Amino acid sequence: MTAQQIKFVKDSLQAAVSAGAAFNMNPMAILAQAAFESGWGTSNLSAKYHNYFGLTAYGASNPYWHGGKVTVKAAGYSMDFRRYDTTENSFLDFARLIRNGYRSAWLVSNDIGAYAKEIAYSPYISELNGDDREVYRSSLIAIERTVRAIMEMITNPS
Repeated sequence: MTAQQIKFVKDSLQAAVSAGAAFNMNPMAILAQAAFESGWGTSNLSAKYHNYFGLTAYGASNPYWHGGKVTVKAAGYSMDFRRYDTTENSFLDFARLIRNGYRSAWLVSNDIGAYAKEIAYSPYISELNGDDREVYRSSLIAIERTVRAIMEMITNPS
């Protein structure tokens, strides 16, 4: 584990716990997905705009996302992504989205293997964008193990 991974867990744990409590979802699944999607909090979207999950700026605003967006230009196209006021709002909006839009994954969030499979093989992942469903699934499981190891280290220092 790296210093950045430890920092990410320390900085994001409370947001994951709050989102998990608000939407009855496993905070470890939320934290693992945030780590994967944001490169452990190093992505431009997470560092500048508090968007830890790569959520696009489509749909109606809600209590956590107030409609702010940022346009990201890539080779040949651009996409609008959600801009959040706080890290916690990003985590809450993500958990809300999973509960409301990806119920099969939400229902099994307490089993990281089942959750990873459900979310990786759902419309959340877009193979058109070059996503690899199996890599996504296995990465979430591995990242969750790293998060658990970091939490153990933090709570039980030698």
